[in-house]
Amino acid sequence: MRAGKAQTFKETPVFFLLFLMLLCACLASIALGSVPICLPDLLGVLSGRIREGTEYTLIWQIRIPRTLACLGAGLGLSSSGLILQNVMNNALASPNTIGVNSGAGFAVMLSMVFFPTAIEVRGPFAFIGALVTALLIFGLAYLTDSSRITVILAGITVSAFLGAGMSLIKILDSDLLININTFLVGSLSAMSYSQIAIPLVMIVIAFLITALLSRGLNILSLGDDIASGLGMNVSRIRLIFLILASLLAGTVISYAGLISFVGLIVPHIARKIFANDNRLLLPASGLLGAVYVLLCDLLGRTLIAPYELPAGIIMSFIGGPFFLYLLLRKKGGRRLG
Repeated sequence: MRAGKAQTFKETPVFFLLFLMLLCACLASIALGSVPICLPDLLGVLSGRIREGTEYTLIWQIRIPRTLACLGAGLGLSSSGLILQNVMNNALASPNTIGVNSGAGFAVMLSMVFFPTAIEVRGPFAFIGALVTALLIFGLAYLTDSSRITVILAGITVSAFLGAGMSLIKILDSDLLININTFLVGSLSAMSYSQIAIPLVMIVIAFLITALLSRGLNILSLGDDIASGLGMNVSRIRLIFLILASLLAGTVISYAGLISFVGLIVPHIARKIFANDNRLLLPASGLLGAVYVLLCDLLGRTLIAPYELPAGIIMSFIGGPFFLYLLLRKKGGRRLG
């Protein structure tokens, strides 16, 4: 009991620092951009003292919805990545590397073609696409007893195949070209409350369910034999976590587009702080993921202002070299995660 209290006390300052980082990132996201907002005006609008004017409209109608969209994307993708790494016992697994993002993206693009004005169907389409892809790669990994690298290569192959399908849709349906191009690069601009309300609720619910089941992730990480010996129905709990991971990633993709590598980078950073206890890793990954997406989006807004780079491009520039580093580290025989 004392050890548990000591550990909790030890981690409290770290979580306080993460919350402080998140608060600063949120304020920066609201204040900065092509039109900067000074601190007195920002505090005046947020406190309710200023209730009209350009700054008021900019903050409440543009910046805050965008900030909320970033928070949801960071929370959802980082949590999904952490789940997949534990379920597949593979530190290279993430929604991007095993094709879950591409599955969700392909399904969303199909919904754009068949239901161009029905934005509300994109979420269910994305979830189904993500889940089907996750089950496909999971089946390959555990039915054929493939190596971890082989599973990742299979995920990359599936992503390439689905990417070709998305490119074909883009060519055949030129009427959707602008929307599809924005979706493919991953952008968090032009968000509205109506667009993100339901996705954010779904992300929070899936995250809370995962948090309640996080002890199961710890047991899964011990291996199938030990987990079964402890009375766990391994197949059922894996399926539950795959559904949660697909729901988290698919929901983000449905409104933010193909944002890559968040679910790969953030859990590895969190492990440097909290080792392998998923009860701590999950909230830490969620906080770090939110900060990471906010900062990438902010960088995209300010780097070449008044023009804007989509957040997905910034994340790919960062995530690509990081993934290569992990592959080289794996090849060198060092243990990951």
